[in-house]
Amino acid sequence: MFGCGITPLEDSLCHYLAAQTVEHLTLNGYQITLLDLYKNNFEPVLTQQERESYYQENFNDDLLVNEIEQSKQAESLVLVFPTWWFGFPAILKGWFDRVWAPGHAYNHASDLGAITPLLDNLNEVKVITTLGSPWWVDKLVLGEPVKRVLKTALLGACTKRCKFNMLSLYNSERASKTC
Repeated sequence: MFGCGITPLEDSLCHYLAAQTVEHLTLNGYQITLLDLYKNNFEPVLTQQERESYYQENFNDDLLVNEIEQSKQAESLVLVFPTWWFGFPAILKGWFDRVWAPGHAYNHASDLGAITPLLDNLNEVKVITTLGSPWWVDKLVLGEPVKRVLKTALLGACTKRCKFNMLSLYNSERASKTC
C-alpha cells in the first residue's frame, strides 16, 4: 500500500516526490495500491458513532471498510506528506484516527492496560516528509515529534517488529525545480 498526495496542491513538492517514488517502486517490481487522501475526498473527522464504538465489542467501521481492509493487507506502507507545524496534516492524522482503529489495527486490553498489535502483515513503513524549518529545530528543539509518534506510538502499538525509515527534507520551501 502506498499513501501519497497528502497535500491539496497538485504542483507541490510532496506530489512530485510521491510520483517519483511510485515510478521507482513500479520499475523495481512492487505492486502498489495508491491512496491519495485528497483525491479520494477522505473525511478525516472521527464520527460520533465511531468514537462511541472505540471501547465496544466492535468498532463501527461502516464508512471505512475499504480503507481498513487495505491497511490490514499491506505489507509495506510508504507515506509522503508535508510536516505542518511539526505534525501531520489533519487529513493524515484523521486517517490514522479512523482507519487504525480498535479491532483492526490493535485490540484494547480488557483492563484498559497496554493494547495489542493487530497489523501483523505490516513489515515496513517508509516516510518521506518535507519541513520548512531547518533540521536543528525539528531534531534538537522539538525532538522529532512526527518520527516519535509514527515509530513509537503508532507502529510500536499496532505492529510487531516493523522496520521504519524516515527521510525528512528540511528547508523545503527553499527547494527549486533545478535541485
